[in-house]
This record gives sequence, C-alpha cells and structure tokens, in this order.
Amino acid sequence: MSTTQTPTTSTSTSGSPKPSGYQGTERLLWGIVLAVVTFWLFAGTMGTVAPAVMADINATQPRVNSASMNLAVSITALFSGLFIVLMGGLADRIGRVRITLIGIVLGIVGSLLLVFASGAAALPLLLIGRAIQGFSAACIMPASMALVKTYWDGAGRQRAVSMWSIGSWGGSGLAALFGGVMVNFVGWRGIFIASIVISVIAFLMILGTPESKVEAKGPRKAFDFVGLTLFILGTLCLMIVLLFGSALGWTSATVLILAVVAVVAYVGFVFWERKQANPFIDFKLFANTTFTGATLSNFLVNGTIGMLMVSQQLIQLAGRKADGSAYTALDAGLLTIGYGVFIIAFIRVGEKLLQRFGPRKPMIWGSAIVIVACLLLMATNLLIGQYVILAIIAYCLFGLGLAFYATPSTDAALSNLPADQAGSGAGIYKMASSLGSAIGAAVSLAVFTGLAGGGASLLGNVVQMSGRTDNANLRLAAMVALGVNLIFLLLAILSITITVPKGGGKRDLGKSATTPHPEPQLTPDEEKQAILDRLSHLSTAELGRLEKQVLVNELSDLDTKVLAELVAERRS
Repeated sequence: MSTTQTPTTSTSTSGSPKPSGYQGTERLLWGIVLAVVTFWLFAGTMGTVAPAVMADINATQPRVNSASMNLAVSITALFSGLFIVLMGGLADRIGRVRITLIGIVLGIVGSLLLVFASGAAALPLLLIGRAIQGFSAACIMPASMALVKTYWDGAGRQRAVSMWSIGSWGGSGLAALFGGVMVNFVGWRGIFIASIVISVIAFLMILGTPESKVEAKGPRKAFDFVGLTLFILGTLCLMIVLLFGSALGWTSATVLILAVVAVVAYVGFVFWERKQANPFIDFKLFANTTFTGATLSNFLVNGTIGMLMVSQQLIQLAGRKADGSAYTALDAGLLTIGYGVFIIAFIRVGEKLLQRFGPRKPMIWGSAIVIVACLLLMATNLLIGQYVILAIIAYCLFGLGLAFYATPSTDAALSNLPADQAGSGAGIYKMASSLGSAIGAAVSLAVFTGLAGGGASLLGNVVQMSGRTDNANLRLAAMVALGVNLIFLLLAILSITITVPKGGGKRDLGKSATTPHPEPQLTPDEEKQAILDRLSHLSTAELGRLEKQVLVNELSDLDTKVLAELVAERRS
C-alpha cells in the first residue's frame, strides 16, 4: 500500500520504528476506534440476534439448525483467537497500517456474505462470513494496538489506549442492547449493513497513514507453521469438548479421545516452541512478569463474559413479567445498558488510576468490583422482580470493573513489549482476550445447559428458591455456572498479585524475585536509555569495537549454510 508520504524511519520514544517526526492524529485514532468497533459492536451482536437470524433464514424452509447456529456464533471469536498472533507478527514484518486496512476490507467482505445469506446458500455464507469476520479481527486488533504503541507516547498513548479500549470493551458492552434494538426496528441484516458503512469510513480515515513496521535484520526467518498447527488442533479439540461434551456424554469415547488429542497437542506445542528460533508464541516474552500478569489476568477476566450470557438466558428462559409474558431478548438486553454505559463513562478513570497508582492496583480493584457483580447475579433464588433489580446493578458494576481494569492491563502489556515484537506480543495479549471469551463462554454455557437438564437436582435443597419451583433446575444451574465465573475472577486477582508487583517486576535467570514487591522494572525504552547512559563515557574507538562485536554475534546466529555462502562469496 502506498502512502501520502514516505519518510525515513528513526527510533521513537516508545522504542518502535516510526516515521521521523510523525505523531498520531485524531483522524488516525478515530479511524482505529471505528475499525475496532466493527468487530466488537457489530460482529459481537450475533449471540444476541441468533434466534432472529434462524427465524428469518428458516422462514420458508429449514436451512440452519441450532447446532449450526451455535457454530456460526462461536466461530468468529475462535478464528480471531487462533490467528491473531500470526497476523500480529505479519504486521510487524510487512506493515501495521497495511494489515489494519486488509483487516477492514475482510470485515466488509464478511459482512456482505452475511447480508446475502439466504436460501440454499444460507449456511455456507453464514459460516464463511463469520469466519472471515474473525480473521478480520485477527488482523485489526494486534496491528492497530501496535500503531497505538508506535505513534503515541506518554500520556498521549495512555489516552489512545483508553480510546482503543472504548472501541473494544465499550463495543462489546453495548452489543447485546444494540443487537436487540436493531432486530426489533430494522432487522438483523441491518447490523451488518451498518458495519460495512462504518468500515468504509474507518478505511478512509486510516488510509494515507505513514507505514510502521520492524526493520529487517539479517535473513528472514520462516514462520512456525508446525507450532500454529499444534495450537489450532489443541484449541479446536478443547472447544468441541467444552461445547458438545454434555450432548455427546462426558465419558463417551469421542469426548475422551478429543480431550487426549488436545492435551497431547498442547504438550507437543510447548516442547516444539521451546526449540524454535522463531516460535509461533515466544515464551521468552513471559519472562517479564508484568506482561505475564496482564496477559493471564486478561484471559481470565475476559472469560467472565459467561456472566452476561448465562444471566441473560436465565432471565429469558425462567423469568415472567407482571403480565405473565416471557422476557424477550430486547427486554433482557435493555437491562444491560448500564454495562456499556459504565465502561465508556469510566474507562478514562481507569487511565487516571493507572497514571497515579500504576497498573497493579487498578487491575485488582477492577477485578474485585466484577466479583461483587458476580455475587449479585448468583442470587438466582430470589423472585424475578428482585433479581432484575440486582441484575441492573450488577451489569453496571460489571462495566465499572472492566473500565478500571482495561487501560491499566493493556498499557502494562504494551509498555513491557520489546520494540521488535510489538505486533506479535500485542497479538498474544489480544489472543488471550478472544480465547478467554470463547473458552469462558463455553465453560459457563456447558455448566448451565448440563445442570439445567436435570443435573442441578443433585444439589438437593441446599438453596431454597423463592416463588415458582418449576424452574428451580434452571435457577440452580445458573447459580453454579455464575460461580464458575467467580472462580475465574479469584484466579485473576491471584495472578495479578503474584506476577504484577508494585511498579512492575522481573524474573532473572529463571528465578522469581524473593520479595513480594521487587524493584520496579524498567520499560524497554528506559532500559535502553540506561544502557546508553552507562556507555556514554566510552571513546569512539571503544564504541566501534562494541558495534563490531554486535555484528559478529549476529553472524553467529546465521545458519551454517548461509555463512558458508557468505564466506565463499567473500573469497571469490
């Protein structure tokens, strides 16, 4: 892709190569936000509008069954999570602006396929369109996050991260309400027509931005397709077990074989990655405890999306309004308005908390607030009128907690990434988001549907239900499924307290720091400046020898065959 200017590159204060003198603009920032919204707000509505999609497509003849629809709902997050690291690394090599624009175009293609999904071609268009939307997100998320790291610095970058987070967290927070409103007044296809329009605007706002990529040093290394294949195999088997284990039988041969394949694939993946010079997931990044804590807790906190899904389904399946009618998807979606509003309204507060306290405290506080929300939603033994009031409060607290957590966690991951791995490292972080959501939702829904079918009766009379008792299994099942999310949150806080000490933390020579609050860890930029300061007293000749030694070290990393060719060429 050509740009309006082709400036030379220099090292920015953020440590990433960027065009000399170029700073991120409001136009670029809003283009990035809109690009992010096309996935989280528009593509994210499918879980809410799935019944309307099925009713429309099957109006004249059955075309899509429930199992196929569930696959269409989940395949987007799955594809996003599986390919986000690959595309993040590719963005580092060929250009982050280019990959972002490619992702936007793919999003338009995916939305078009959904708009035209009808008749005999409905199911393939639906599945392919949703898969392309997931691949689109895999392009946009890491590449746009790397652009934020590269083109903004200091407080400006923290604001840019907040705006980016508004697009992702805010978009996901409003997805249920937005989907319900669109289905009720426009129709489900209108969601994806609007997505196309927003995508075109985002494309035009980003088009012309100077390119950002990592300068190649030495020969280009081959991509680790074996590692990617092992990871995909393990994740797909795990998802099938989680989603269909209850229907197939948890002790059935199919489920057990898939579980074994998943374990073997993941174990093989870890061993393979540790031996690769250019691994699919660079485990060396996790030697930085701040990055580890941000990524692990991000996975766990995103897994709590199951709270929203389970509670929304419970209200629709078990609740009755005063006139005796059931709660519709729009009725349930309206209850979540505080979720999205609180995320958007308070996400800048998370930024201010980060600036004052660092990432650790806001991440813990945000997770703790979500725990309170989870406990309120677990009160399924109450009457529906009481439960709806608690749900409204809980959704607001859910949004508030995520708002406190989002920017500190994202900035902690961004500011602790090596400059030459900004895209792939950001890809790992966002992969944790997507796979956390997919796996967390799968676990919550598997527990809910499994116990709702009669398994909840095993709990006996441990919990006394108010009001109707014909829906007792549903309410008990929801309580247990929401309890699973409580475990996720407790583990998230544990991971933060262990891995994100005050001001950061580091692990040297494979050993963790012995104190609970080790000295703050320098960011890559600060560490680089500290080294330069220490070398400032050296003479020009001494610096020249150091530069020569660096070049010798780079030569030692080359393949023997390549070295032989270079020597032969030199001798000739």
